[in-house]
Amino acid sequence: MKFKLLQSKYLDMNAVFKPFERELATFTEEDYSSLKPLVLEQNIPSLQQKIKEGSLSYEKLTLFYLYRIRKFESDTTLYLNSIIALNPDVLKEARKKDKAPKAGIDDYSLFGMPILLKDNINTKGMPTTAGAIALANNNNTEDAFIVQKLKANGALILGKVNLSEWAYFFCSGCPVGYSAVGGQTLNPYGRKIFETGGSSSGSGVSVAANFAVAAVGTETSGSITSPSSQNSVVGLKPTVGVLSRTGIVPISSTLDTPGPMTKNVLDNAIFLKAMLGYDANDAASKQKKIQPLQKRFDLSIKGKRLGVLKSLLSNSMYKATVDQLKNAGAEIIEIAPPNLRLTGFISILNIDMKYDLPNYLKNNADTTVTLGDIDEIRKFNSQDSLLRMPYNQELFDGILKDSTTLEDLTVIKKNLHKQASNYLGALQSQNLSSILSINNYHSGIAAAANYPTLTVPMGYKNSGEPMSLTFIGSPFSAPELLEVGAAFEQLTKVRKSPENYN
Repeated sequence: MKFKLLQSKYLDMNAVFKPFERELATFTEEDYSSLKPLVLEQNIPSLQQKIKEGSLSYEKLTLFYLYRIRKFESDTTLYLNSIIALNPDVLKEARKKDKAPKAGIDDYSLFGMPILLKDNINTKGMPTTAGAIALANNNNTEDAFIVQKLKANGALILGKVNLSEWAYFFCSGCPVGYSAVGGQTLNPYGRKIFETGGSSSGSGVSVAANFAVAAVGTETSGSITSPSSQNSVVGLKPTVGVLSRTGIVPISSTLDTPGPMTKNVLDNAIFLKAMLGYDANDAASKQKKIQPLQKRFDLSIKGKRLGVLKSLLSNSMYKATVDQLKNAGAEIIEIAPPNLRLTGFISILNIDMKYDLPNYLKNNADTTVTLGDIDEIRKFNSQDSLLRMPYNQELFDGILKDSTTLEDLTVIKKNLHKQASNYLGALQSQNLSSILSINNYHSGIAAAANYPTLTVPMGYKNSGEPMSLTFIGSPFSAPELLEVGAAFEQLTKVRKSPENYN
């Protein structure tokens, strides 16, 4: 990794924290330390129980996260550049939650839980920039559909997190986690040493560093699985159509989806359920009801039929994990699908974004945003390359150079879907619960097939860099993936929080 820039030349964190000056002035280090054992690494039911018992409140929980974010992001040796914006009304909203009758609040609910959103998700009262100066004034939008659902289920929107600019479909060869608005996101397990993964870099980093209960990421191909793996958190990329994309800055209407990123599988299931809902404005949205198990998982791995990729068994951690699963009673079926080249995949991204981004700018952006398409954004960036595009905008250039027709694109999509589905065909032909991969190794294939993926911490290299086991399932199998992921999590219990952020 060769960083040209670390700190943002645009963002003023003092201004971001200004709405909380009075409250944070009276919240002491002693207050923070007393709350740490109640909050750090706790799952949602545990937090809800403590609030019902009176040892915690929604306001104190929110203050804890605000204090913690400021504490680390203002430290020159520990900052992570994971936060872009904070909700100025979040403490007022938390106080309202505290006045609600606690007896009616389900422990398995997001009610009162402070949540962070990737900054390509429209949120009323906060800018939605996708990390780009071109959208720096995209301030007055309506809530994205999934944000409406989160609020309806009682979640507190704490703020917006950094990301790889334009969801890492902007510059070529640039560090993941960099945006002109937010600067360079850094990995808490190894600042300036390990990559953060992208493009949901801030989502993964903020969850790992305990800056919120959970965060929303988005994925086109690997943008949830990659940062979840790199930051040792649980990330789910659902089947496209399970969660709405309305109000989210797009790359590809074919492949894009939001998804939950959490510290454990149970929270992931709770979070997913809170975002579910049919959206008539999203052509991919499905009426089919997905009801993830959220209160009780079958935590036994015994009898689960798991597909193991022979090509990955040379990885010692993967091999040891497979052996552990086998010893616990899982049925291991080794598979060796033929090598697959995703020919034409880049054209799906190019041509979809050429049409989908202008559609967002016209229908979902602030009316003061005057840039209407890729070419106008390119020209805007070229006016100040040091601030707006220090790592170039080669992928944006490539969008305009791609001459693939819409007819050609239809053929490419069908071919890739067929090839990727055949690659993962053992899921059906051998009745597998899931196919096991590493990190985001097979995210492109899963995306082309429109299969969901769930990544769960698997361990750490000798260097301390996290690695994850990724479960690939059949379409609309999120509940089954979450259950097998929870069983694996219970069996291994390997996740640990980053040492300098305990």
